[in-house]
Amino acid sequence: MYLELNSDNPQPRHIDTAVAILKKGGVIIYPTDTFYGIGCDIMNKKAIERIYQIKQRDKKQPFSFICPNLKDISKYAKVSNFAYRNMKRLLPGPYTFVLSGSKVVPKIMLTKRRTAGIRVPDNLIATSIAQKLGNPIISTSVTDPDGKALEDPTFIYDMFNTRVDMVIDSGKVAGKPSSVISLINDIPEIIRYGAGNVDIFEQ
Repeated sequence: MYLELNSDNPQPRHIDTAVAILKKGGVIIYPTDTFYGIGCDIMNKKAIERIYQIKQRDKKQPFSFICPNLKDISKYAKVSNFAYRNMKRLLPGPYTFVLSGSKVVPKIMLTKRRTAGIRVPDNLIATSIAQKLGNPIISTSVTDPDGKALEDPTFIYDMFNTRVDMVIDSGKVAGKPSSVISLINDIPEIIRYGAGNVDIFEQ
């Protein structure tokens, strides 16, 4: 299925269609504020395994996931006052925060150290889907066989329509990866410099 959505004002009935697919264990491609992402419900192990196959990725490398808002993150990760204050200054935005995962998060979504990468992107389509679903959705960039992220939704559809259940087209996206910041033990560590300003963690 191919759907065109307005990222500033996504049509609720199209969000409902995407959520219905996810609830049935489907896999979708959707826009974020960085790249197009491949996603599924993080509570559906079979769907997660499908994404590992699509990405040809080692299961020892968990995917990050999207929460609809900052408040929701505390269900899935341990959020200290320090972490909350700093995330509040930057979210929604092009950041992935590494935090200790809570018991709610499936083991397949956690590293050996039981950490998880969590995003709240500045993209209403992505956050509306997660909000309506009631669970976070996996966020891993759509790439070609060489690992290059793809930005053209029509090309993405041609390449992936037989492997996923839906492609959402909202036009071109930023095309720059998120900055990745670990806040484990309240010690900020910049793991990847990407989109977004990380100055507050370099003082």
